[in-house]
Amino acid sequence: MTTTTADSTTEHEEPPMTTTEVPLPPAHEATSTTGARPAGRLAAVLRSERIKSTTVRANKVLLAVSAIIGLLTSWATATFVTDEALTATDVFVYPTLLTAVLAAIAGIVLFTSEVHHGTLAGSLTAHPSRWPVVAAKTLVAAGFGLLLGVVGMATGFVGALAGGIGVGDTSGVMTTVLWGLLYTVGSALLGLGVGMVVRHSAGAVSGVLVWWLVVESLVVQFAPPEVVRFVPFDTGFRTLGIESDFDVPEVAAAGLSNPLHASIFWGYVVAALALGAAMLVRRDAD
Repeated sequence: MTTTTADSTTEHEEPPMTTTEVPLPPAHEATSTTGARPAGRLAAVLRSERIKSTTVRANKVLLAVSAIIGLLTSWATATFVTDEALTATDVFVYPTLLTAVLAAIAGIVLFTSEVHHGTLAGSLTAHPSRWPVVAAKTLVAAGFGLLLGVVGMATGFVGALAGGIGVGDTSGVMTTVLWGLLYTVGSALLGLGVGMVVRHSAGAVSGVLVWWLVVESLVVQFAPPEVVRFVPFDTGFRTLGIESDFDVPEVAAAGLSNPLHASIFWGYVVAALALGAAMLVRRDAD
């Protein structure tokens, strides 16, 4: 006959659970920390985007191409156009249309390269709200568009002087430079918006080039002036005040003021960015 003792019954009982109370931070400290988080997240993402943009080989190539195009275009214009009295202050802005297209390509690659290499998912996972990523890429794209514009116009001025023409009247140069930079920055942001929508480098870049080289050229030559004024790249280029021999007289006569041209162009920029940001927020990371 076996018996169980009280000791054997209580031998397997678990020790009593203990709790530790951790004091919460004061209300004012929690509020200040929470208020600093968005700025801190944006700064961290911006630093990451800046590092990535400086390591992408395509951006270095685009910067070099912008310098070469600015130099050669202005030099060739100053050297071979002899039927007009041109000066460097007239010619230096001529390469800006090509620079703007390069800026649009840079904006596309800024986003699509991450999709291609699979690094976008990590960025979006680290920032689930995704808005800091959109804001950081917008700032980086605008900065690179600004850099391309400065390089293109600076080398354009040097190329014009190398072609043997004089400096000319410099009173309106700063205004022209500001319009040119506004154009290249907007082009980079437009490209970023297109890249966020398409998410494929070859498709987005090909679409921009076909639109610029084929569609806009046909529209400018054959469409009524009321339609031509709403063509994105051509409308932005008209803010520079450059007269072209290829302009249809009716289109040139129906030209708008620079602020109106800029408003139309930037309407496309804002629309592309808004659509791209909305699709980035709603889409899966892959």
